[in-house]
Amino acid sequence: MEESKQHLLENLLEDTSFKNWVYKRNRNDVTFWNKWIDVNSDYAETVFTARDIILGINFKDNTLEPEFIENKLNDVLSKINTNNTITDIPRKKSTASKYILAAVGFFIATLLIVFYNFQENKTYVVQKTGFGETINLTLSDGTTVVLNGNSELQYEIENPRNVMLQGEAYFKVKSKPSTKAKFWVTTNDLKVEVFGTHFNVNTRDEKTKVLLDEGSIQLELKNGSRKKMKPGEIATYSNKSDLFSHEIINSKLDYSFWREETFVFNNISLLEVMHYLENSYGVTTEFKDEKSKKIMLTGGIPNGNLNICIKAIEKSAGIKIDHIDDNLLIITN
Repeated sequence: MEESKQHLLENLLEDTSFKNWVYKRNRNDVTFWNKWIDVNSDYAETVFTARDIILGINFKDNTLEPEFIENKLNDVLSKINTNNTITDIPRKKSTASKYILAAVGFFIATLLIVFYNFQENKTYVVQKTGFGETINLTLSDGTTVVLNGNSELQYEIENPRNVMLQGEAYFKVKSKPSTKAKFWVTTNDLKVEVFGTHFNVNTRDEKTKVLLDEGSIQLELKNGSRKKMKPGEIATYSNKSDLFSHEIINSKLDYSFWREETFVFNNISLLEVMHYLENSYGVTTEFKDEKSKKIMLTGGIPNGNLNICIKAIEKSAGIKIDHIDDNLLIITN
């Protein structure tokens, strides 16, 4: 394979947008890659090779037909009946029957396991991001989601208005006035009940933080209680500690969140800021002195690129950050 095509193949296998095209998860990505293939026809073979590698070995049928199960079961039963015509010592016959019945049970259990595994593979979509990676998603109901780095969104193909989130995401839910269909975001701590609105959900650090920008939502906590939210409010709940807080965003409130490739901090310590980077980029931070941890930051910092983010923090906090071996950040005053 030519070097350029080999390089393209390696990049395609790691490209989230290309994977969306392979699995037909995102209409924008599907349209983009169809047009790209038309314009770059010389690389079509490489593109389809990458697609086949990602898809791997697929079964043509995702369900087991009832006739297939019945025929296999009858085949086993016919062998049991044949074995029962053989004259033998009663004790041996009883033992043989036990083995045969166990085999039948195992066979049926295996069929059921395979059947449900196929069904599960068929019905769920999982979107994941790596450290420092964000992706824009459009669900089939028109809802848009920006998935932050080191995060996962999962939902059923048949029901994209009921999603499960680990990590952080910003939602713009498409309202359905005619059917009044709700949209649900489920985390380990709570469920967010939505009709149509804009909000951010963060599930880091064994708690869920919800920031509402527009509209209204209701939180259904794991302890059974319900909390309503209005625009400009932040709610935080931990199922582990059963602690809930509900506050209005203002200049006195300490908070942090992200949006459109920007970290937004309001009176947040440098220690918490660096912890935010650890979650988003998978790095480890080390402070050389305790004083630096207490430096407070307010404002927006670009987060599309880790090095640019580091430079912005250095300038804002008046400190030095050494980037070691891609994983370690050392902070000095």
